[in-house]
Amino acid sequence: MRTVTVAATQMACTWDIPGNIARAESLIRKAAADGAQIVLIQELFEAPYFCQDQIGEFFDMAKPFENNPLIAHFSRLAAELNVVLPVSFFEKAGQTYFNSVAIVDADGTVLGLYRKSHIPDGPGYTEKYYFSPGDTGFRVWQTKHARIGVGICWDQWFPEAARAMALQGAELLFYPTAIGSEPQDPTIDSAAHWQRVMQGHAAANIMPVIASNRIGTEPGRKGTELTFYGSSFIADQTGDKVAEADRASEAVLTATFDLDGIARKRSNWGLFRDRRPELYTPLLTMDGRV
Repeated sequence: MRTVTVAATQMACTWDIPGNIARAESLIRKAAADGAQIVLIQELFEAPYFCQDQIGEFFDMAKPFENNPLIAHFSRLAAELNVVLPVSFFEKAGQTYFNSVAIVDADGTVLGLYRKSHIPDGPGYTEKYYFSPGDTGFRVWQTKHARIGVGICWDQWFPEAARAMALQGAELLFYPTAIGSEPQDPTIDSAAHWQRVMQGHAAANIMPVIASNRIGTEPGRKGTELTFYGSSFIADQTGDKVAEADRASEAVLTATFDLDGIARKRSNWGLFRDRRPELYTPLLTMDGRV
């Protein structure tokens, strides 16, 4: 039996950048002390969610993937604690900017990066102003503790992304996130919907899903604010939630999975055996026409 313990975390962020990094480190240390071997921190945790506003000076926050001080900091921590860390960061690549995750193995080695593929654009979440669509494609990484796939926030709404990572051999799917209130309509509460769509990925791919969201209310620079609803969770291979945080508290969640046992169930169930890729060509078009 090959088991792995995973952790999802959630925290509030302020403009105290060193404070955010220290808070994330503290959560990772707590998760490791609880036995976690792979620990997920939320999307763009280094700062408040700056995409609420379109302000040019925020581009100054972006840094290259190579010799990135944030990634280096968490690489040292990963090696110290023997944990795998997907590290979300704002990437500057030449004249282009991406919303990216660096995959840090348990010995501190940086295995590579994933650039967010689906970029949202709506009130309070104007990411198209800052980020180009990712060009890495969906990827998986063989880490010391498991073979993992990582999507970023809006990616989690697309079943094609989860299936692509599953087909490449992912054993666990991780989604760092920043989602909360909708400034244009305060009656919208997507928390349950947000969870259910990822629970569907877990069930459809017979694969655990780990999601980390932020908490707290963050004021914008132009009179708006976003309240992030936390609700970070871990779902098992059937889509059942086995750990869940509340909407407002800092949290560390853990769960342990038998990867070999889940792999046997995935084979036995036949979902991948019975796929018909030749019938899925409408997915390659925008309007579904063959």
